[in-house]
This record gives sequence, structure tokens and C-alpha cells, in this order.
Amino acid sequence: MEMNRRDMLKVSAAGAATIAVAATMTGCADKNVEAATSAAASTGAKMLGKHKVVIVGGGIGGMTVANNLKKLDKNMDILVIEKNDTFMSCPVSNTYLGKLEGMTLGTFIFDYAQPIEKHGYNWLQGEVQAIDRKTKVVVTSNGAVGYDILVLSPGIGYNYEAQFPTWSKAKIAEVKRAAPAALIPGSEHIILERNLNNMEDGDVIITIPKGKFRCPPAPGERTSMIATFMKKEEIEGKVLLMSESGGLSKGAAFKQSWKDLYGDKIVFMPHCRPLDVDTKNKVLTYAQQVGTGKKDDLGDEIMKEVTKTHKYEVLNLMPWNKSSDVIAMADLEVTKDTFGKVKMAGCTFVTKTDADVYAIGDVVGHAIPPSGQTANWAGRMCAQEIAARLKGGTYRLPVQDKPDPAGNVCFSMVSDNPEEGIRVVHEFSWTGTVIKGKGHVPKEKNGLYRSRGTAKALRDWYRGLMGDLFA
Repeated sequence: MEMNRRDMLKVSAAGAATIAVAATMTGCADKNVEAATSAAASTGAKMLGKHKVVIVGGGIGGMTVANNLKKLDKNMDILVIEKNDTFMSCPVSNTYLGKLEGMTLGTFIFDYAQPIEKHGYNWLQGEVQAIDRKTKVVVTSNGAVGYDILVLSPGIGYNYEAQFPTWSKAKIAEVKRAAPAALIPGSEHIILERNLNNMEDGDVIITIPKGKFRCPPAPGERTSMIATFMKKEEIEGKVLLMSESGGLSKGAAFKQSWKDLYGDKIVFMPHCRPLDVDTKNKVLTYAQQVGTGKKDDLGDEIMKEVTKTHKYEVLNLMPWNKSSDVIAMADLEVTKDTFGKVKMAGCTFVTKTDADVYAIGDVVGHAIPPSGQTANWAGRMCAQEIAARLKGGTYRLPVQDKPDPAGNVCFSMVSDNPEEGIRVVHEFSWTGTVIKGKGHVPKEKNGLYRSRGTAKALRDWYRGLMGDLFA
């Protein structure tokens, strides 16, 4: 089936399902199809067909796998399942909050028509509802599909239930609306931006969750961009950045920049644990570890937890993160923590649980930072693995033999007029157990972490990545 770009843009969710049917039914002569069809029927879903490779998630990781598989073998039978009808970038989106030049909402939104046309893979818009690894079937809101190889790149979910066990579903929904995390692209960013535009003089509170979460430098960059926005709009108030664990990614670089550029307008508050939110009166209740003035036997100060409140104008509550619910649907072995990282089968992106299921992106169990650049890196490696396997061979990840000195390069904007940025470079290496990232935040010759050159590199990197995915 061939469609021009204009036709593709008109495809609805139902239409996308129809495309998947047309593209798949001819490939259904497989010994497992009867079992797959039966499994689909048991859920009430219509069996649309079967593909050699099914990719769940049309984010950076999933799109990278799909594009690169087609580059490696243009005839490969691939289906991408994605619940959204458009792509919105999370990387660099904090600059939209800072009102930097040219950074409008349109800068971060792309349609999927162009890569679908260019590379020729199949597409199904729908939300995954179940995965049966025994019969190799993925059930979606628009029908079920079979697979030989499954790639999971579903992203993150929010774990409000574990962090705030006394909150009702209604309370969680209320806080999500009033104080969006804006770590999952879409309406959350728009609501947060609207809250900032509508704010009066007063403070903005941003919370950093404990454990693994998407893009660790994001809270620091967001703090910088909101402070930039408040400065330009002459809004009186401060940005309070509360860290539950006490840590701050790129901490030295951010703190140096904040001191030089914003003075006392940014306050970093370590060991602050959110307890409750009064969205009507705009009050955050939190617990903070404070010193007692006494020392233990090792000479360390004894800390105690004190409950406090703070009134805010805008709250950006980032809750604990977890793997997308899709991972639980696949019944894969995960780490026993609040995130639930997928356990991997050695120096590969094959899951430990199932040799026919691969995982990349935020959910991966390797000790590498959950960033857009890492998802792109992993997607390229994963595509090489799958392509080699389907040709009867194997692909050994280069990082198993030699460290990758720049597996991840992550840029963060810290100011406007002039634009300045900071960066962290991660070397990826194989430890014998996992792929691990070791980060380094470089300084410029003038002793500063930030520079105009890094800000330009951020824009260039983003333009290059989006061009690679959507051009």
C-alpha cells in the first residue's frame, strides 16, 4: 500500500489500524498464527496479522531501531506500535519554558508520516493492552498483532501510588493536573507552561524524585529556564529545587551557573521529601533532613526529619518514576526497586527473560543514563543485533571490547541573553555484568562550566537528532 504525505497525515487511529491489517495479512502463513489468533480472540481483539519485528514505542529509542533496521535491510518486515498520533520531544523542551528564541511548541512536535514514507515500515496507532509472550502476540486498542522479535521501548510511568500510598486515585489525578511532572511529553508541558504564564509574584517549587528517573539533569535545566523566564518577565520570587535524595546531576556546574547568573533567586534544598499538596491553597508539605548539632560515634552530624510547609505559585512535582506498564504486561524479570528496570542478558539489549524480546530506552537494566542520546545509541546497537540475528549471525557490541568515550553527551541550557549551556559526557564500558556509564562535566579554559559554544552545540545536537529521526 502506497500513500503520499498528505494522505498519511489524514490517517486516524482506526485508519492506522487498517494500514497495519493491509500490510500484515499476507504474511500470516506461520505455524504459530493459529495459536496467536486464538490468544487474540480470548481478549476480544481482532487479529490483524503478524510481523517479523514489532517495536512498541515511537519515541527516540523505538524510532531509531525502526529507521536503522530499514537502513540495514530495506525489505525487513517491521511494525511500530505507538499510542500517540504525533511525536513530541522531551529533550531540550525546557527551553520552551524559558522562552528562548525560536523555541516554540512547534519546535518539539513532529508527525510520523515522513519516516514511515521514507523507510517503509508499517505503523499501528494504538495503546498496548496485553502481551502474550507464549503465543507472541501484542494486543492493542486497535487489534492484535503477532511477532517473531519484539522490541520494547515504551518509556516511563509515574509511581505516585508507591510514593504517596495514602493518596486516592482522585487525589493523584488532581495533583497530576495542577502540578504536572512534565517528564512525559504532551499536555504536561503545555499545562506547566500555562501555569508559569499565569503566575503572580511568588515562588516556583520543583521536586527531584529519588531513584532512577528520566533525564537526571532535567530538573536542574528546568530550574535554570524557569529562573530565566521569571527574570525576563520581572516576576518577583524564587525557584526552589527540592531533592529527595540530596543529589543533583551536574551539580557543581549548575550551582556555579546559578550563583553567577541568578544570585539568591535559585535555592537548592537537599533531602526534602514531598508529603502532601494542597492544590487549592497552593501549599506543599514536605519533610526535610536538618542537622541537630550533635555527632555520632563516627563524627558525622546526626540528622532529624522536620515537617515544613511552603506556599507556591507554581509547583512542578516530579514523582518517582517506574518502567512503563507495558513491561509488566510482558512479564519480564525486573529489578526489585521502585523503578523496575528490565534485567538484560549480558552485553546486549536482549532481555534476560526472553531471547525474542529486546528492551531499550528508559526501561533498560544497564547502568547507563536514561537520556535521549542514550536511547539513540542503544537503538542503533539494538538494530545491529537484530539485523545480524535475522541473517543467521550475531553482533557483538563494540563496547564489550572497548569503552565508548562518548556514548552519551547531554547538554543543558542555563541562561538566555546570552545563551549558555553546560554538558556532561558519559563513557560507556562493559563491567562484565552491565554496560555502565561514567560521567564527566568539563570546564572551559576560563574555569567556568558554562559557555556559549555549549549552548550552540545543544541546538546543533537537537537539530541533528530530529533530522535523523524525521527527515
